[in-house]
Amino acid sequence: MSAFCVMGAATLIASQGCNIPAGHAAFPANTPDIRALQQAWRCQSVRVTIPTRPVVFALVLALVLGLVVWAVLRGGDAFSPSRPIRVATWNMQWLVSPETARRARLACRDGQASPLPCDVARGQVRDSADLGALAGEVRRLGADVIAFQEVEDANVARRVFRGYDICIAPGAGAQHAGFAVRRWLDARCEPPLDSLAAGGRGRSGQVLLLRVPGGPPWRLLSVHLKSGCAHDPLESATGACRLLARQAAALGEWIAARVTAQEPFIVLGDLNRAGTPGSGDPFWDLLDASTFETSAAHLPFRNCVFGEPYETFIDHILVDRALMPHLHPEGFMQMRFPISKSIRFRLPDHCPVRVSLTARAAL
Repeated sequence: MSAFCVMGAATLIASQGCNIPAGHAAFPANTPDIRALQQAWRCQSVRVTIPTRPVVFALVLALVLGLVVWAVLRGGDAFSPSRPIRVATWNMQWLVSPETARRARLACRDGQASPLPCDVARGQVRDSADLGALAGEVRRLGADVIAFQEVEDANVARRVFRGYDICIAPGAGAQHAGFAVRRWLDARCEPPLDSLAAGGRGRSGQVLLLRVPGGPPWRLLSVHLKSGCAHDPLESATGACRLLARQAAALGEWIAARVTAQEPFIVLGDLNRAGTPGSGDPFWDLLDASTFETSAAHLPFRNCVFGEPYETFIDHILVDRALMPHLHPEGFMQMRFPISKSIRFRLPDHCPVRVSLTARAAL
């Protein structure tokens, strides 16, 4: 009986292409060939645990089809009442590539012209790990459209806003406004709002046209206005306040044009102005605050990380009042950073602000 088992195993394995040591299958019938048995069991085990190529191909094909179906369904429910469209703004605080930062450090060290201010080059540079941490915060934010500010170019934006299409306003320097848009959305980058650049003294705004079902498209505008006049009277004689007033007038004209044309709009970005409408600040009068609702009016201010010195919002979302009846229950929110992450990585000193709207908000 043992001879039959040994010889049978050797014959079976040999027929399957396994290598049996020469001469082992020819032992006398009453001498068990232990090595042949071990080899046979190993070959049988390999055949059981490793699928054949057609099976592997079928598994891969099923996985790919499953991912395609998931992507289609995710795009299909993007505008459902239970799954609103989420729009956010985030000033990225000198988001430049590590390569640009390195050139700036060397230029500052050698007394040469630098692409960045030297205090930024020395103290606000990020490496690949920092960019990865920012990408993680983008995923946690979960926004479909993100208006960003202070971004060098589309290349570094793609390293942070992964899975998004990028459009970015042109202009000199390393700080630009733009949008990161999920690829399955029906959106189009429009020409920039150059009137905010004020002849090169400021930064252009970027316009995005977002088509939604059941109504006219929304016009979104990403802006970064002049710093240095967040609390001072707008009529102050300082250069910063004069430029901010000029930009506010240009932004107000853009908003008025949208209202006249009955085009739903959302303005997002760093307005570099504290407070909210109704405070008697002429800044908000220039924008005609009666036409929109501000995120700051719906949120208590909290610093991005505990212990920071800021006291009020300067990052705002201005939502057309025609869209407000369709504010989703998620409403407005501010996303703060985990303390451990803010210690380990160089995160911006601005944190994102987001609003959620149902897609059929356009009337």
